[in-house]
Amino acid sequence: MKTDEIFQEYNDHILLTYTRLPAVFVKGKGSMLTDIQGRKFLDFFPGWGVSNLGHCHPKVMGAVREQIGKLIHIPNNLYNPHQAKLARELIRISFEGKIFFCNSGTESIEAAIKFARAFGQGKKHEIITTVNAFHGRTMGALTATGQEKHQKGFGPLVPGFKYVPFNDLQAMKTAVNDQTVAIILELVQGEGGINVAGKDYVQAIRRICDEKKILLVLDEVQTGMARTGEIFAFKHYGITPDIMCLAKALGGGLPIGAMIVKKELADIFKPGMHGSTFAGSPLICKAALGLIKAIYAEKLMKNVKVQGPYLMDKLNQLKAKYDIIKEVRGLGLMIGVELTVPGEGIFKECFNRGLIINCTQGNVLRIMPALNVTRRQINKAIHILDNALAAVAKQPQKAAL
Repeated sequence: MKTDEIFQEYNDHILLTYTRLPAVFVKGKGSMLTDIQGRKFLDFFPGWGVSNLGHCHPKVMGAVREQIGKLIHIPNNLYNPHQAKLARELIRISFEGKIFFCNSGTESIEAAIKFARAFGQGKKHEIITTVNAFHGRTMGALTATGQEKHQKGFGPLVPGFKYVPFNDLQAMKTAVNDQTVAIILELVQGEGGINVAGKDYVQAIRRICDEKKILLVLDEVQTGMARTGEIFAFKHYGITPDIMCLAKALGGGLPIGAMIVKKELADIFKPGMHGSTFAGSPLICKAALGLIKAIYAEKLMKNVKVQGPYLMDKLNQLKAKYDIIKEVRGLGLMIGVELTVPGEGIFKECFNRGLIINCTQGNVLRIMPALNVTRRQINKAIHILDNALAAVAKQPQKAAL
């Protein structure tokens, strides 16, 4: 099929739930994507953070090839060795607990919401989240998402949720009452604009949860699997959550989610209280084991700790050059460039020049390259972004909302 034919098939047969860019991609390797016309793109936002190792990493691909001819799927009332191995590995690198496997980030959040309600035993049920959080698109996770623009048109939402400003400890303290059963928190708000939680703020919330017997649920769907320079972002903060939600990068490009709960809480869920048809299949778990092996064997957390500051420094050099850059912020290789003008034009200009990034909240460029990104690739991305900024800066600009 030709490019125009594919565009037409999408228009005719696929719901318009995404604003798509005008290219058809057919191949990926590492940080490079190739479209149907043979054009090469440097991917600095691989799959919303799904492809943390870049595209088609050898250890993930090798695991998939080895498994796919043996057994793809069995139901969760049967045992499979790779699910057991993956659970053991995740506990080893996180905290002592037990795991529920699912298929996505929103499903892991839904599991955490149900778990929290079960923990409350009907005596308390309210959940506090933060303004500009993003926790998913199914109804519970959508309600937990503290952004009206995502919720508009889908009411009535699930009752029992409160929203407080991010990084505002006093607001959190005020919101907590005897009905509070859980606090759900992103340590770095991804879709919310790459807003990083303060260490004192997070540690204070941990103390509140301990004192009030409230569950601290960390949404590490985007920050997990070494994105921030630690295998999980909570390790930057000197605390341990009661529940952690994972997805995105965990499957190395294949769909998987997980909810990890502290061991002392694990018996709250009984057989039949929750489930998932496709979750934890032998194929997906084998891919996830390949991803974990690659992170440690290739010392990718060390690379994030080297390349993250280098990329931040290069972006701050652009900030000094262009008045339309207000702030550069982030953690590890999860970086946001806040603009004083709408970011769509710069985002599209980068794409036209062969660089894929993201624009969120209207004026924040979100940059999340693969964990194995090289300095040479960073320099190339900065060169393209520099030219895109220069091109857009010459045009009349509207102020960001």
